[in-house]
Amino acid sequence: MEKNLEKFKEEYNNLQRRLSQLSELSLAINNKKSENKTISLNKKNYGELSKQFSFLQSVIDQINKKEKIEKSIKENEELLKTEEDKEFQKLAEEEISKLKQEKEKIEKEIERIIEENESDKSSTDAVIVEIRAGVGGEEASLFAKELFEMYQKFCQKKDWHIKILSSHSTDLGGIKEISFEIKGKGCEDLKYESGVHRVQRIPETEKLGRVHTSTVSVAVLEKPKEKEIEIRPQDLRIDTYRASGPGGQYVNRRDSAVRITHIPTGIQVASQSARTQIANRENAMSLLEAKLFQIKKEEEEKKLEASRKGQIGKAMRAEKIRTYNFPQDRITDHRIKKSWKHINEILEGNLDELIEEVKKHNI
Repeated sequence: MEKNLEKFKEEYNNLQRRLSQLSELSLAINNKKSENKTISLNKKNYGELSKQFSFLQSVIDQINKKEKIEKSIKENEELLKTEEDKEFQKLAEEEISKLKQEKEKIEKEIERIIEENESDKSSTDAVIVEIRAGVGGEEASLFAKELFEMYQKFCQKKDWHIKILSSHSTDLGGIKEISFEIKGKGCEDLKYESGVHRVQRIPETEKLGRVHTSTVSVAVLEKPKEKEIEIRPQDLRIDTYRASGPGGQYVNRRDSAVRITHIPTGIQVASQSARTQIANRENAMSLLEAKLFQIKKEEEEKKLEASRKGQIGKAMRAEKIRTYNFPQDRITDHRIKKSWKHINEILEGNLDELIEEVKKHNI
């Protein structure tokens, strides 16, 4: 396995240089036309290269974690050879045992990432979920974060892979909006989560004990399979800018964030959650493809006089689909007029019953 990991490192470095050269060339060409930092996709295979780079980035991140743990294990083992204090030796042994367990988990994660990349992606269900805080200010943002964590836990239970494409947090730890991709068999059932989610509860900052009502919108977009949607490079304007907000040592060092504008429709998407400009561009393209595919589907449905209401792709469904009433410990789905107790258990990712009930009614 170690030899294979070294090959991944070599391929990653080579591909990084290649993509950087393409980006610099494209930027130089565009700068002759405009002074702003605008770049364009210049080759059909650029998307394939970016996807491969994104995969390699995931592997390299895990390799770096693994090597850091291996270094810690070695340091603790060296201490055991020289330390005579029995209690200290016991602590070092416990630490080594813990680190080895973490190393094993990382090795399994590396294997999972590689297996997923090698599998036929066209046969894997995939959706993109967008969560946006609505009415209710900071309370809405905090609930948006709770909904994201609920879906995250639900994905873990289902053994679905989740990848954050874009995220904007608030100063108090809430989420203004977040977009993420989910891959896994049956994940398309999450389309039943599309709509406005209403929460009724007493915020922690409420001194008078009054119940506040806030809303969060959830949009679930089907991710198009290869060749289902075609985007012409000349129809795109891709701007780079400096990432902002939480993000550790990589934020604000360089212009790694990416904003893509689809000129014919005016749709604009952005990503700054990844470390590199290349990975952020791939994330933003995934979002754009899903949005354009949604518009295409809706246009086809209109031609067939489809009865579906609203434009889920823009998260603008006016009707609320679900209410989370904390004082009464009750969740109500207004589409099927059914309620459940134990909100906190459901927020732990136990969504199966709710989704299945809505699914039965073919909403």
